Amino acid sequence: MQLNMFKGIIPAFYACYDEAGEVSLERIKNLSTHLYEKGIRGLYVGGSSGECIYQTLDERKATLKCVAENLQGKITLIAHVGAPSTKESIELARYAKEVGYDALSAIPPIYFKLPESAIEKYWTEIMDSTDLPFIIYNIPQTTGYNLSVPLLKRLLTNDKLIGVKNSSMPVMDIERFKAVAHEDFIVFNGPDEQYVSGRLIGADGGIGGTYGVMPELFLKAEEFISAGNFSDARKIQHDINDIIIALCSLNGSMYSVIKGVLKLSGINIGSVRGPLEAVTGEDIKKIDDIKNKIDEAIVKYQTI
Repeated sequence: MQLNMFKGIIPAFYACYDEAGEVSLERIKNLSTHLYEKGIRGLYVGGSSGECIYQTLDERKATLKCVAENLQGKITLIAHVGAPSTKESIELARYAKEVGYDALSAIPPIYFKLPESAIEKYWTEIMDSTDLPFIIYNIPQTTGYNLSVPLLKRLLTNDKLIGVKNSSMPVMDIERFKAVAHEDFIVFNGPDEQYVSGRLIGADGGIGGTYGVMPELFLKAEEFISAGNFSDARKIQHDINDIIIALCSLNGSMYSVIKGVLKLSGINIGSVRGPLEAVTGEDIKKIDDIKNKIDEAIVKYQTI
């Protein structure tokens, strides 16, 4: 299988709501078009940034379909189909296949602390439900499970497994996963704060939750890495990390802050869905400063 389509900068797509808090197809189309025009390689739809655990199956399907109708064949589309039950995950997987996605992905099962055998069965049943390639989503800080090397080795016997979206914080995990997998296996860097270090230790690209609010900076970071310009790559990662710290510094969800910045940029995708908190009070005014910080960084690296 040709895996170059899964390399590069792939933003995690944000949940798009109207003013009443309902999923907005118009705003999904606007955001997906906006990101496509920035030059990103693909979109990861329906994951953490998509607030998947707070949406119904019908809402998740509507989002998958709208993005596919807008961008299918133009960029790589990965559908995150992880859900509370295997039945729901398989339903989403088959729907993603139906509407034209290029690959599937899923977190491990959440809430109950399950034995690794149950996690293996869950991922295997999703893989076996369609003929699409599959990408494990490893995010132990939210799911409570960190992908083990022995389980990865067992799952690699399934030809549909093509990669891991690794959002664990130790960069070493990327190297370990690459070391035990076959040559064509893809590992995506997950934590945006370590994109450069993740790429240097072996990640093939990245899927990230802050890419969508500053795609220009991550695309430039990838340009520096690809050119072997590690000095400027370190500098831009420093500036990206300053922005990420600012995005997480206000009262309210980081995604609420991101949506506030996007709104100031002319892309209104609403707020966040409870129990995620919106930015309120005096913190709303600070979103202007964060947008300015992003804009200044983009200008800073434009001519390098």
